[in-house]
Amino acid sequence: MTRALPKPFLPLLLALALALAACSKPAPPSAAVADGSPRIVTTPDLVHLEYHVYGRGDPVILLVHGWSCNSSYWNAQIPPLAARYTVVTLDLGGFGASGRNRSDWSMAAFGADVATVAGEFRGRPLILVGHSMGGPVVIEAARILRDRGPGAEVLGVIGVDTMKSLGRPVPPRAVIEASLAPLRADFIGETRRLISGPGFFTANSDPVFVRKIADDMSRASPEVAIPAMLAMQTWDPAPALATLRVPLVAINSDLGPPVDETRIRAVAPTFRLVTVPGTGHFLMMEAPERFNPVLEREIDALVTASPAPDRR
Repeated sequence: MTRALPKPFLPLLLALALALAACSKPAPPSAAVADGSPRIVTTPDLVHLEYHVYGRGDPVILLVHGWSCNSSYWNAQIPPLAARYTVVTLDLGGFGASGRNRSDWSMAAFGADVATVAGEFRGRPLILVGHSMGGPVVIEAARILRDRGPGAEVLGVIGVDTMKSLGRPVPPRAVIEASLAPLRADFIGETRRLISGPGFFTANSDPVFVRKIADDMSRASPEVAIPAMLAMQTWDPAPALATLRVPLVAINSDLGPPVDETRIRAVAPTFRLVTVPGTGHFLMMEAPERFNPVLEREIDALVTASPAPDRR
């Protein structure tokens, strides 16, 4: 004869049955990741990179920030670009929300970061856009990504207030080290002084904006920022430029001495300069109403000039 279970066991059995029934149901399809939600990818040397994706169209526009900056410096470009293309912003290793667990802060290592994020968009064409230090970084990334295959090529490289020294000899190491000494002694104070100086902003720049950028960049990790500055100043672009076959465009401010286009084209024959007068180093933030149409025009030109992908 079967004995009835004691009453205290009945609620427990009922809960267990409901749990088993829930587990047996197929999992609902995962929702698409919302535009701008943080995403993580890991580099071959095990550094996690945070990146954000907006929009749906082709090509994929990768926006790469500069020294001691982060992906938010491109916020003003996201809405107009994402209306037509897929826009990707990322924090390079050591900056923003990305990991710092490496010792190589070279332009090639940062270029590999960009290539790692680009690997999440296999089979799709790319345009690489880099501000300031991001210029050398996207040139290095283009070198790494040059064999992506038909329909997934790098269509072009766009620098933003960068690439002005291409073709110049690298300064002596002693000169570079002397320039870095103040940063090593007082990173926060010297970064604020450096960024607030006349080489980055115009006489008409908003002092509140200047202070915001100087304070923000001074909060970067000196263990990353100083080696990155050294690597940027000692970077030899020749190996990467020797493999570059796509258009190289610089959208620059008119701060400082004129850019020597002849000298640059001697080492980068596809180089072309576009100047946005009356702007400072952070022109994409300070004057987006003037910068964005220029960037969109140059992206459109690269897309129009590229051969149609073979989708057979």
